[in-house]
Amino acid sequence: MAILITGGCGFIGAHTSVEMLNAGYDIVLFDNFSNSQPEVLRRIYEVTNENLQFYQLDMRDKERLEKVFMENRIDAVIHLAGLKAVGESIHLPLKYYDNNINGTVTLIEMMKKHNVKKLVFSSSATVYGLKAQVPISESSPLEATNPYGRSKLMVEEILRDLYISDNEWSIIPLRYFNPVGAHQSGRLGEYPNGTPNNLAPYITQVAAGKLREMSIFGNNYPTPDGTGIRDYLHVTDLALGHVKAIEKVMSGVTGVNAYNLGTGKGYSVLEMIQAFEQIIGKHIPYSIVDRRPGDVAICYADPTKAKAELGWEAQKGLEEMCMDAWRWQVNNPNGYESSFELERSWV
Repeated sequence: MAILITGGCGFIGAHTSVEMLNAGYDIVLFDNFSNSQPEVLRRIYEVTNENLQFYQLDMRDKERLEKVFMENRIDAVIHLAGLKAVGESIHLPLKYYDNNINGTVTLIEMMKKHNVKKLVFSSSATVYGLKAQVPISESSPLEATNPYGRSKLMVEEILRDLYISDNEWSIIPLRYFNPVGAHQSGRLGEYPNGTPNNLAPYITQVAAGKLREMSIFGNNYPTPDGTGIRDYLHVTDLALGHVKAIEKVMSGVTGVNAYNLGTGKGYSVLEMIQAFEQIIGKHIPYSIVDRRPGDVAICYADPTKAKAELGWEAQKGLEEMCMDAWRWQVNNPNGYESSFELERSWV
């Protein structure tokens, strides 16, 4: 039996794959490399010394997706594949709805066809919208404010309807807050296409001289220093949350049960910049620009439920997040730049 990880070569997917292998699971990955690189596969093997099965495909491709289920005894799925840039989703909403929603429906249909009814879904704190009171618990009102967040919320609704129609399903949506950092080896990390959408790679690329300066979107929020506050957690802690979630769905418990993955602490944009400056030992230039529509002042998790029911809580602090993110940047100035090509055995 094996665990299928969709989007297994992405930032979260690669780290989750490593932790699943470290936990002793057999895994099967697929990815379409829209925001990842084949080199990730070699590096997963490098840091784990464990083999895996890989397929290059888009989850909307029913014929190739069925091949994965026909050739492997899949016991459960960790569904990470999806488009994830909030800003892009506002300009290209149909692209996000097609990929994130239609792709997920295709995946679920294939799971149902092959009697695989255990699923961990990559959701997001964006499902809570603008009005949630901090710390944000899983019982907070759900109200996404952009196409990316709505695509996550719609999938959660689909999963709840799926369970109502067939109560043999065991489903855990994991609502991520803000993953940062990198694998402690410096061999796996986040390297987005173009200008980073996330804060940590934005900071490290400016510090490395790849970008001239940072833009801070607003310094007049009702926070101590005027900049937005978010809950940042180490990507390895996030990956270990998936291991705990798989243990839960494999235990025989049915239903749809969402969990926050966050630290329960908030740091402002300026606090993050200052923390990186202390680790790196140099000034990081920035300028203040207008707020982005839809950004909230403060957002951090109440992670109590994950600790009580999954036995998970974040272990790594801000210093370790910054150190690991910077190590990745220094060791990989051009990301996963490599001549590695997929061998026939991978596909």
